[in-house]
Amino acid sequence: MSLGPESLKGKKYPAKQHARNVYAHLKEKNLSKAQTSVLFISGEDNELILYSDQNKPFRQNRYFFYLSGCGIPGSHIVYQPQNDHLTLYLPNIDWEDVMWSGLPLSLENAKLKFDADEIKYVETLQADLESINTVHLLTTDINKSNIKFASILKEGDKDLFYAMDEARLIKDSYEIELMKHASKISDNCHLAVMSATPIETNETHIHAEFMYHAIRQGSKYQSYDPICCTGPSCSTLHYIKNDDEITPDKKSVLIDAGAEWECYASDVTRCFPINGDWTKEHLEIYTTVLKMQAAAMALIKPGASWEHLHLTAHKVLIEEFQKLGIFKSEYSLEEIFESKVSARFFPHGLGHLLGMDTHDVGGYPNYADPDPLLAYLRIRRDLKAGMVVTNEPGCYFNPFLLEDTLKDPKRVKYINKDVLDKYWYIGGVRIEDDILVTETGYENFTGITSDPEEVSKIVKAGFKKNFHNIV
Repeated sequence: MSLGPESLKGKKYPAKQHARNVYAHLKEKNLSKAQTSVLFISGEDNELILYSDQNKPFRQNRYFFYLSGCGIPGSHIVYQPQNDHLTLYLPNIDWEDVMWSGLPLSLENAKLKFDADEIKYVETLQADLESINTVHLLTTDINKSNIKFASILKEGDKDLFYAMDEARLIKDSYEIELMKHASKISDNCHLAVMSATPIETNETHIHAEFMYHAIRQGSKYQSYDPICCTGPSCSTLHYIKNDDEITPDKKSVLIDAGAEWECYASDVTRCFPINGDWTKEHLEIYTTVLKMQAAAMALIKPGASWEHLHLTAHKVLIEEFQKLGIFKSEYSLEEIFESKVSARFFPHGLGHLLGMDTHDVGGYPNYADPDPLLAYLRIRRDLKAGMVVTNEPGCYFNPFLLEDTLKDPKRVKYINKDVLDKYWYIGGVRIEDDILVTETGYENFTGITSDPEEVSKIVKAGFKKNFHNIV
C-alpha cells in the first residue's frame, strides 16, 4: 500500500513560501516592525512522563511546522526576511542514544526532505542568533526548548501571531492535498464503523474500529479525541467517555472522528441507526439537520458571511420544528427566531476553520457575545477562497441545555412539550463535512455518504455478513 498522496510524491512541504506569507502579513500589519524583525520558532521536544522513563505522546508545535514541515523533536527554525533566508536547526546527534533509537536523519538527507536554504545542528544555534543584527527577534513562546535564548527573544508579539494566523488561514495546493488525503482516510474509517455495527456492543468498539482502520492507512494520530456515543449520550457535544454499553433501547449512534495526515486535520461526523432501521423520530431529526447543512452549503462562496450561513441554518431548524410540531405553528418563524429559543437545540456554531488544528486559527470568535445564537460561533468573518471550513449543523435534545428554557414562560410558550417528549431518546444528530472554499463556490472533501437511505443500506449490509459470532 502506498502511503500518502501520490500527487505529492517527490515534492517538499512549502515551508519557505509559508515564511514569506507570514512576513507579507507582518508587513501589512506593522511595516516598521517587519523591516527590523527576524522570525524564530522552536518546535516541541520529547518530554518524559513524571516518574517514568517513557515519553509523553509527541505532538509538534503547529506554528513551527507551518514554517518548517519538520516533525523532528527538538528542532528550531529561523527566517531572515531581509535576505529571504530560512534555516532549519536539527537536534545534535546523541551518540549514546543511537544504540536504542538508531541514527537520526542526516543533514544530507534532511536537505532532500525539507524546504530550507540551510540545515544545521542545534550546536551552532546560539552563536547564529547572537550574530543576527536585528531589532526584533520574534518568537511565539519561550519554552523548554528555547529558554536558554530568552534574553534575546521577543515573546508573544501580537503582530506576529496575527501574521501567522492570517497566513495559515488560506491553504495552498500542498496543504489541500494533505487535507484531502486525511479526509479520504476518515471516509474509509467511517464506512468501516457503519459496516461493523453487529460486533460493536460497546462504544469503545466504535472507537477501536475507527482507530484500527486509520492506523492501517498510515494515520497514527487523530485530529482530536474521537466522539463515539449512542442514545441520549449523543446530546453531549464533546462526549469522549466512549465506554457505555450499546443496548437495544439506544436507537442512535453518533461518531465524530477525523484522521490526521502530516499534521493536517480532517473532521467528520456521521449518525446512523444501530440496526439500520431509522425510527420515525430519529429520521425526522436527521432529515432536519441534513436540510440545515444543505441550506448552508448552497451559500458557501467567497465573500459570504459565515454568520449569515449559521443563522440560515437556525431558520431551517425552526421551520422544520414547526412542521414536526415541536415548535408551535401559531407563532411566526421570525418570532421564534427572535426569541433565541433555537439556541438550546442548536447550541454550537455551524462550523469552524480546519487546518493543522481541528479548530484552526484565524476565525476570531467572540465567546463574550451576548447573543446566544452567535456566542459559540468560531468563525466571525467572511469567507475567502482557500479557507477550509467544517459545515456541521446539529440538533440536540439535552435535558441540561433545555432545563432553563422549559422553566422560562417567555421561551417555553413556543414549545409543545408533549411532542418534544417523543424525541429525548435520540440524544442528538450532527452531520459534518470538510469544505474548501473555491473561487466559484466550494469543494467537499468528505466522501462518506450522509444520505439516510444509503447509510441504512451500509449498516444492514454489515448484518448480512454474518458478523454475529465475531468477538
